Amino acid sequence: MASSSGHFPNDKRFLIFFDFDETIVDETSDDMVVQAAPGQHLPGWLKDTYQPGRYNEYMQRVLAYLAEQGVTESDIRSIMEKIPSTPGMTTLFQFLRARPPQDFEVVLLSDANSFFIESWLRRTGARQLFHRIFTNPATFNKDGRLVMRPFHSHDCLRCPDNMCKQVVVREYVARRTQERGRPYQRVFYVGDGANDFCPALALGPRDVVFPRRDFPMHRLITETHESMPGEFKAVTVPWASGEDVVQRLRKLVAE
Repeated sequence: MASSSGHFPNDKRFLIFFDFDETIVDETSDDMVVQAAPGQHLPGWLKDTYQPGRYNEYMQRVLAYLAEQGVTESDIRSIMEKIPSTPGMTTLFQFLRARPPQDFEVVLLSDANSFFIESWLRRTGARQLFHRIFTNPATFNKDGRLVMRPFHSHDCLRCPDNMCKQVVVREYVARRTQERGRPYQRVFYVGDGANDFCPALALGPRDVVFPRRDFPMHRLITETHESMPGEFKAVTVPWASGEDVVQRLRKLVAE
């Protein structure tokens, strides 16, 4: 699912991608929704159905189970709205909002789902910051069950079956460059997880990747620099707080 905050101009200098879970919010939304289950945990038989690379299908079963237990749309929304943001993320959002309108085109790219993400963004007033949201579509059916579908299919061996973020980044940058008639001055990517490493590989030497310090994305970048020098091209700036990202962005936009 790709949702938009409406028409946006083609004069932005920079493009910045954000992951959601453990990047914008300080938890994994799929884990948090389990709080709605009886006893705030899932039965063993359900957890045992998880298969590597098929997490999206597993979460579809989790959501079906929650509906069977009487969990409602408002129950799930309430849990999502209470997830805390990561340290300094509010400061980073304020920085992006305060910049001149031609500076940043802001895109959210997440393997969570549209209902979880939209619930949090609207509660915090951050929805309008994002020009586009790419995530797994999720809507409630007539029986009150949150039905999630895979975002797309792809051939990448690194990524889960339902989403390769590199495919999304490459396609989006190519399409927007064509629509704009020129490339962005720089592309930025803020993430944390192993599935954020794959899209970061697509960025070039003028681009900047912000991996959350000591999270899987950061470790994978470090390992790649050591084992395959030159393979990872983007500048790497680890962050522990969104304020770390702000400090680097301030310098780059002034160049």
